[in-house]
Parts: sequence; C-alpha cells; structure tokens
Amino acid sequence: MPVSVVLEPLLSALRTAPQVLLLAPTGAGKSTWLPLQLLQQANLPGKILLLEPRRLAAKNVAFRLAQQLGETPGQTVGYRMRAESKTSAATRLEVVTEGILTRMVQADPELTGVSLVILDEFHERSLQADLALALLLDVQNALRDDLKLLIMSATLDNVRLAPLLPDAPVIISEGRSFPVERHYLSLASHERLDDGVARIVSRLMSEHDGSMLLFLPGVGEITRVHNLLAGKVANDVDLCPLYGALTLEQQQKAIQPAVAGRRKIVLATNIAETSLTIEGIRLVVDSGLERSAQFDPRSGLTRLITQRISQASMTQRAGRAGRLEPGLCWHLFAKEQAERASAQAEAEILQSDLSSFWLELLQWGCQDAAQLAWLDAPPAPALTAAKTLLYSLGATDKQGKLTPAGQRMGKLGCDPRLAAMLIAADAQGADALATAALLAAMLEEPPRGGIPDIDYWLSRPQGNWQRRATQLAQRVSGKKGHVDAFLAPWLLASAFSDRIAQRRGADGRYLLANGLGASLPQDDALTRAAWLVAPQLLQGNNSPDARILLAVTLDASQLAGRLPQIVKEQTAVEWDEEKGTLRAWRRWQVGRLVLKAHPLAKPDDGELQQALIDWIRNQGLQALSWSVAAEQLRLRLTCAAKWLPEAGWPAMDDQDLLDGLEQWLLPSLGGVRSLKALQQVDLHDALSRLLDWNQRQRLDNALPTHYCVPTGSRLPIRYHADQPPVLSVRMQEMFGEERSPMLAEGRVAVVLELLSPAQRPLQITADLAAFWQGTYRDVQKEMKGRYPKHPWPDNPAIALPTRRTKKYQ
Repeated sequence: MPVSVVLEPLLSALRTAPQVLLLAPTGAGKSTWLPLQLLQQANLPGKILLLEPRRLAAKNVAFRLAQQLGETPGQTVGYRMRAESKTSAATRLEVVTEGILTRMVQADPELTGVSLVILDEFHERSLQADLALALLLDVQNALRDDLKLLIMSATLDNVRLAPLLPDAPVIISEGRSFPVERHYLSLASHERLDDGVARIVSRLMSEHDGSMLLFLPGVGEITRVHNLLAGKVANDVDLCPLYGALTLEQQQKAIQPAVAGRRKIVLATNIAETSLTIEGIRLVVDSGLERSAQFDPRSGLTRLITQRISQASMTQRAGRAGRLEPGLCWHLFAKEQAERASAQAEAEILQSDLSSFWLELLQWGCQDAAQLAWLDAPPAPALTAAKTLLYSLGATDKQGKLTPAGQRMGKLGCDPRLAAMLIAADAQGADALATAALLAAMLEEPPRGGIPDIDYWLSRPQGNWQRRATQLAQRVSGKKGHVDAFLAPWLLASAFSDRIAQRRGADGRYLLANGLGASLPQDDALTRAAWLVAPQLLQGNNSPDARILLAVTLDASQLAGRLPQIVKEQTAVEWDEEKGTLRAWRRWQVGRLVLKAHPLAKPDDGELQQALIDWIRNQGLQALSWSVAAEQLRLRLTCAAKWLPEAGWPAMDDQDLLDGLEQWLLPSLGGVRSLKALQQVDLHDALSRLLDWNQRQRLDNALPTHYCVPTGSRLPIRYHADQPPVLSVRMQEMFGEERSPMLAEGRVAVVLELLSPAQRPLQITADLAAFWQGTYRDVQKEMKGRYPKHPWPDNPAIALPTRRTKKYQ
C-alpha cells in the first residue's frame, strides 16, 4: 500500500506527540491497511477506535480489515453503529460511526481501555467529526495525556488545522495513482440533467473500455438515470446504484469488481468520493453537483440544496479513475465553472441544526461553545435556535441548564425531539414506549416509498426500524410493550407541537402551528384530514410551502385534554371595523392555530388590556398614533444612546419596544375600548415611563426639545436617527452668537438651517463661526437687495439679534 512508505515516521510521531496529522490520497490504504499495522506495531496497551463519517464506509472498512486477518467482524476487528454492532471481548480495533464515538466519550470521558482514536476522512468536515475532535482534545488536556489522536484526511486544510494543533506533526503520503485525463463537457442548455447524463454516459461507454463511476447529486437522480440507461447500454454492462440506504448486498455489488467478462456503471452520490474503495474503475463522469442540507434557524426547517461541488471534490472524483491504470474523467460543466468553484466544501457545523450538538455540549458540562476548540465556531443564530428548542422540550431550564429530563435525553443518543418523545412515552406505559421507539426509528431512517402516511408504515415496520426501536426502548427503561398506532398522533404532537398542521383549502395546503405553510400532493389520501402532525418536513426551493414527507392524522378536539401543556388559552382582541370598537375572544391555540374560540361579552379589564398588548405586538408599532412629541422623544433617546452611551438609556428599536409593551404602554390602556381611544393614548407620557428621574433630567439638559436663540425665541430642535440635530431659525435671530450651539454635553454640534425673513432656507451649517467669516458675505450682498428693510451687519457675530425690521430696532 502507498501509505506503507510513511509507516515508520508515523509510528515515531505517535510515540512522541499526542496528535498527529496524516495526509494521504484516496486509495493509499489509510483506512483499510494502516489501522492493522498500527494495531500490530504501535505497541499500544489499549484498543484503537477508528471513526468513519458514514455507516456505509464503516461497515465496509470493518469487513475489509477483518478479511485481511482471515476473520469476520466481531473478532479482532469489530464495528459499532446505530442499531447494529459486532464486537467481542477479543476486539482490539473498533470501527465506529460518529454518533457512537460521541456517546462513548460522554459515557466514559476517560475512554478507559482506549489508546488511540483515528478520525478518518476528516476533510469531509461533518458536524459530528468537528464535535468529536473538540471533545477528544478536551479529554487529552484534562484527563488523558496518554491518549493518542490521529487525524487522517485526503485533503488536510493545514492553514486551518495548524493554529488548532500547533504541535502536531504532519505526515504526508504521496499515494500511488495513474494519470487521469480530465475533460470538461457541458450539457445542452435545453436538456434535463437526467436525460443529458444518460445520453453522454451511454455514448462514452460505447467508445471506451472499462467500468465507470458516475457521480450524481441524489437518490432521485440515480433512480431516474438508472431507468434511462437500462435500455441504452450494452448487454455486458451492469448498473449498480450506490448510496447509504441500500442493503449491504446491494452496496457490495457496487463496490466489488465487475464479474469477469462484464463491465459496470456505479451510479453514486458523493459517498463514493473518498469513503469507499470501488474496484475496477477507469472511467469517471462527474455531474459536478451534490445535495447539501441547509438549516434555517428562523423556520427550524432544513432545505436540501443542489449545488456545485468544490474544487477539492472535483479532484477527488477525478482521482477515482486512476487507481489501477490510466483513466479518463469527464466533468459535465465548463472549465470556467470549475475555476470559479470554492476550494473546499463548507463545514457542516456552519449550516446544520445544532440542537443535538448543543445537547451534547450541555451533557459534557459546557455552557459556552467557546470553552472548546473549534476549526469553525458554531454560528450564533443556529445555537440560539437550538437553545430555544431544548427549552421548549423541557431539556433545559430558564438558565439554560440541563433538567433531569434533559439529562435522560442526552443519554439516549438520538435527536432531542425524539428523545423527548421517548421519555414522555415512558411515563405513559410500555405500549406508548414501544410505539414511540418505532416512530423514532422511522424518523431517523425515513421510508423511501413516497407514501407520507405514518399509519401505513407503522403496519409495515422494516427490520432496521424494529432493531433500532428495541435498542431505544432498552435505553429508556427496558419496558416491553406493543405498538399502538392510536397513540402515534399524541406522541408525535408532544415533540413536534410546532408542526401540528391545519388544512387551508382543498389543494393539499396546510398551515403549521409555527406559522409556516406546508403541503401534500393534491391526490394524496391524507389531504382529506383537517388536522395533521407532520414531523418530517423539507423546505421547498421554489415554493414558500414546506413539503410534508411524513404525517399522521390528528383529532384536534382532543388536544386540550390529551396535551394541555401545548395548548395556550388566551384572550384575543380584534377590531370591529363597522363599529370601530374592540371585540374580545377567548381562544384555545396551538401556536398560530386556533382550536376553538368564543366571544366574551364583558371581558376582564386586565385580560382585555393584555389582549390589546398582544394585538399591538402582532400589528407592530404602526398600529399606534405617534405624535410629533412622541416621535421626537423616541429619536432623542436613540441619539442619547449613541452620544451618551454611559448612561444606559432604554433601547428604542421596534423589537425592544414591542417586547417591553407591558412596561411602558400597558398602564396607559385603562378604559381603551375603541380604535379612537387607542389613537388618543399619549405615547410621549407612555415612553417616559422607561426613564428614571435622573435620566429624564439628563435627557432634558443634554438633548433638549427646544433651543433658546439670542432673541429669546424658544425654537424646536429636530432630532434624527442617523443625522445630526437641526434647528431652523431666521438668520437675524442668531446675530451675536459666535459659534454653533452644542448638545450632548458639548459632544454634538447642532446643524443650523438659517432662514430668510420670509422663512426660506438661506444656509445650512454646523459651523456658525466659519459661516460668519466666510460665505455670509455672499449671502449679505444678495439679501441686502432683496430685503433692504432688514439688518445685514458686516460683523454679525457681535451684532444685536432681532426679530424686527430696521424701523423698529
């Protein structure tokens, strides 16, 4: 194996350094040969953990390693992944998937009995790999200075890794590959991707010898291109799909060499870029596309984006053609597009739902992500969304700390929503737990049959679901019960209350409790249901509505009785446009959805006022009648926060004012029963409640509403959010004033809008002294002729101010 050349320096580095970086191209043997050599030659007292980012790769790597020892997995080499494991007391090398490694570290932070952890394919930058690295570095620093860490990658980003691991030796294996001719071939602009790919692939297979690896963005494209090729390729060509959801036998058919005398086309997602060795390939066709999951913290939903791959991925894909002999690669896009592509793919941590991630950190005892070392810091909006969800599920308290329920959730090793559902079900009995466990298994690995009805799938459970359900139920409490489909809607609604959906129209469209839209195909039988719970949604790319992938019908009339904790009872207010008065309603709601409502003839004053506050909060501040005085007070406070920040002024932006309506506006709403009465509320007085006595005094002194000019006139100052304050005044009234007035305790100059005797602007200046000494001469010359009855002295800075003509001076 090519990596054998660097075995000795690698062993030496592991003896002296806690972390080692290995850069080795795909096919160098770093996954399927090196771990055995380390096991045999590194003289490690404990076992080795080999982390693989994908389950498909983990199982195949374990089989390849065991095969070299003449064994089957479960002996010297074992593997562990979700719902499946093969290990024994004799196992010294465990191939594990990422979530499993995280659970092992959480359960035993010292990783007792483990000497070396290998992070394979680290360049893929999965969320769990970043988390694993952060936790393992923390373990090394605090608990296990003897634990070794080997980070292996096909394209290590040393510029990023060096600051994080400054003392880690870097071992580079050149690998061994044959030259690959790379060609760029754009599809016709009018052609669908599937049709164009099938046309080109069938032509290339007829023109060239050997087997082909075809990269497509997703399972849908694989299926469609497979069907198109079935009637076009030669009889000696086998079509072999390759993606994570296939059975092991189907995967092996794609991975193993073609049968003697036959060729194959492997239709794969980006799973075949680096994680797997596919035998016998000398032709590669690269669509240049991949499917990427992008989490939206605002909606809480994930959108699948089909996007261009990075330059690193293009290189990886092309390299697959040169493993055994000189090869050919066709990129189905222009070379200019390749040159414009990003150098590396974006890390998952920057675009993922971080709720599970944050639960792991809390379980680790970490209240601030900055306490751990990251290649890319988790984004604040996604962390905020994660914290909000965990609190709503009861996993954390108001201080953000784990509750007893949250501690149990963290130990289950599944999505927080599913963990919350399992714990809630456990309290209801064995049948509820069995049902919740099967639902959780189904949502972890959703069915691909295109049927969204959860009841349909509950009656046809797949073997992998049943194994996983048994495992989850055992982790929760070990109760053994029977699946009861009747319980499914209530179990799902407890964990996915924001995804309860109410039908709106007859075209398969629904409104979710979180206010978003969702839809089903119009001909789907589920569209007859007035209410659904839709735990699995996918945000559409070209539609405002999310696509409902899995759902179950719900009897909304029973929600308040069965799940009172998610039903909010409140008084709501709306305007009667004809009468111009307020009408009050008692409503029972789940999020934005109204379960039932009835009018209140004589609502309680407190309830009515709070309902009015809620209505204003929903309508926005524009629902109120803002006087000039109120607007100016708000602007003065906005300016004070910028010019006198040390005083701790109340925030005046829309969101803060809406959030604080109870504090400043509610006391002014007594007796308000009509729109007219609401518009008469004095917002100036209301806003003043946000200031204490000292702040009021300082505001009036530092940012007064009016300025007294030399003639004694008291003129209003106009404040602006993003401009200096302005004073409009007749020029003659500023005679005798040597310089511009200053506000904010001498920090800000007032802009003077100097007016003619007819109140028309003559000059705008923030530097009165400079104006008197400069351009005033031009103004004087022109104004003497136009307004001869008014004084225009040669030295206005020392002249007497006046509001009168010369005659009355």
